[in-house]
Amino acid sequence: MTDRNCRVNRKLALLLMVACLWSFGALPAEGAPYAAAEEQLKSLSLEQLGKLQVTTVSKQPEEVWKTPAAVYVLTQDDIRRSGATSLPELLRLVPGVQVSRSQSDQWAVAIRGFNSQFSKAILVLIDGRSVYTPLFEGVYWDVQDLVFEDIDRIEVIRGPAASIWGPNAVNGVINIVTKRASETQGSMASAAGGSPVDRFTGEIQQGLRPTNRFQFRVFAKGFNRGPELNPGHDPYDRWHQERGGFRADWEPAARDTLTASADIYQGKSGAQTVVGEFFPPEQLVTDAPEAVSGGNLNIRWNRQVNSRSNFYLQGYFDRTNRRTPQFSETRNTFDLDFIDHIASLPRQDIILGAGLRQSPSYILQRQATVDFEPHRQNDFIYSWFLQDSLQLVPNRLELTLGSKFEDNNFSGLGTEPSARLLWNPSAHQAIWGAVSRALRIPGRLDRNLTLIGNAVPAPPLFVEIRGNPKFRPEVLIGWEAGYRQLLTQKLFVDVAAF
Repeated sequence: MTDRNCRVNRKLALLLMVACLWSFGALPAEGAPYAAAEEQLKSLSLEQLGKLQVTTVSKQPEEVWKTPAAVYVLTQDDIRRSGATSLPELLRLVPGVQVSRSQSDQWAVAIRGFNSQFSKAILVLIDGRSVYTPLFEGVYWDVQDLVFEDIDRIEVIRGPAASIWGPNAVNGVINIVTKRASETQGSMASAAGGSPVDRFTGEIQQGLRPTNRFQFRVFAKGFNRGPELNPGHDPYDRWHQERGGFRADWEPAARDTLTASADIYQGKSGAQTVVGEFFPPEQLVTDAPEAVSGGNLNIRWNRQVNSRSNFYLQGYFDRTNRRTPQFSETRNTFDLDFIDHIASLPRQDIILGAGLRQSPSYILQRQATVDFEPHRQNDFIYSWFLQDSLQLVPNRLELTLGSKFEDNNFSGLGTEPSARLLWNPSAHQAIWGAVSRALRIPGRLDRNLTLIGNAVPAPPLFVEIRGNPKFRPEVLIGWEAGYRQLLTQKLFVDVAAF
């Protein structure tokens, strides 16, 4: 066993021991909120589940019956029963989402058949924080992790949602919503392991309520996963990770809510890399882990103006470090969003907002045949949007019109309009249709990559692949229609075509 594996196992063994001691010392009454929330959710009927509020479609809570989109909500009870140990595995429970696993720490997640390793055409959010990286134009699934008991729900929109969320919300949006600190009071500890791949997972958490208006929780989590069965039985994709963080919720006044959350992580993800070598000329296959680390801080202020109208301001900082055998990247992302919900007009519901994102990155070339130029670059997105929902027939027929306008350093100014029509013939029946325009903007992989490979060993022949600096955005014009109805107390139907 290597020194690295010994250090990892010692860390995880210590975490397991602390988790056991924590669980032995926890008072049963402190864990009651966890059990109460699960029992409450399990008692919901299909009718009540249809009234669950989702926020991903319009950035404001609305019932599933009032949502003119193909939406699915993965509840905490679904998550608890799944037995999944990673976020991509949870998404296998969602109809219309395809999840493939290429190695122990890499997944390809797709909606509506457009599959790729980094999920380029899907926008993934954790409490409104985008985890999209412009370098590979997608999601590093190996560093997206949470304490699963803290997930309130996972909302999945199948289809374009760019008029609200902007670029890369082309084939769908996955929004992971965590619980408020008041819902996770008390002590919690868990540990599992034993399988060849999921060797160990341990987590501890403590929720406290200093005052009635202020609650918070702190957590720590770690895992050690073994390799999959690879060709030649090469165990290159073993990986481990450690993570810790907190969430705090404060109500300084009756109309105001402040939320702050943060986490930091570090670990190593196993990988197999094929690189071209000049001296001697060859294609070299290397098994070397990628060192990953980072963290984020997310702060949100929400004010309830009246019973229907509100606005919120959210900002976050995200830092990502990834060191591979070919290159290293350090990326800092600063994001600020403002949303104003105006519902004071008789038959109109208006949502407007603006956003600013700056994402400077630095790349260190480690292999002569792979590079991204320039090494220092600031990726930015400036955006603003407007959406108006008109009640053509109160509580029966609704027309929603909206558009996102944005400017970014890759493709310049772009527009993403949409029109959605919702008809509710009855309280438990919905028919909807939509037409939308969405953009998948290019990233550094499309425009800045230089890759050199040895195509013929003898005599040596090298092939060079370069990104296109004039790469334009991919444009989707999507037509959708759907129908959902509660047929009986135990039978619910939801159909969508696109």
